[in-house]
Amino acid sequence: MIAETVCSAAAAAGLGIAAVTAYRKRFLAATRIAAYSLVPLGLVMTGVVDWLADTAFSPTAWAGFGVLGVAWLLFASSRAVERRRGGTRKERKEAKAGAQREAVAPAASAPSLGAGSRQSTRPATAPRAEAASDDFSDIEAILKKHGI
Repeated sequence: MIAETVCSAAAAAGLGIAAVTAYRKRFLAATRIAAYSLVPLGLVMTGVVDWLADTAFSPTAWAGFGVLGVAWLLFASSRAVERRRGGTRKERKEAKAGAQREAVAPAASAPSLGAGSRQSTRPATAPRAEAASDDFSDIEAILKKHGI
């Protein structure tokens, strides 16, 4: 009962403000104010306010919201685990079948390096062992290309 009275009073006050705004020749703003002020009245007339009041004080409704929250948490955690594992079961089976085919990757080509736009201010590093140099040669080439 009190919610309907408050909503009706808010609508009446909003319409009064809209009338004052329209009197000041600001018709677009007055139209927006009138639209916003009619929303609470429409909610009262459709019964949404009664439904919200009944829901807010109902333990069954709050238990239902709790169940929905648990369902959402379960769904979100299962999606997070699925992403961490690498996709759905079908995608994992396809990846496993692809790995069993023993596909041979073509040899990686050396990156083409042009003259850099910036000169490195650091002195060149001492040469390292051949095995370690092979592992990081691609990374070093990319860093040199960007002047890092």
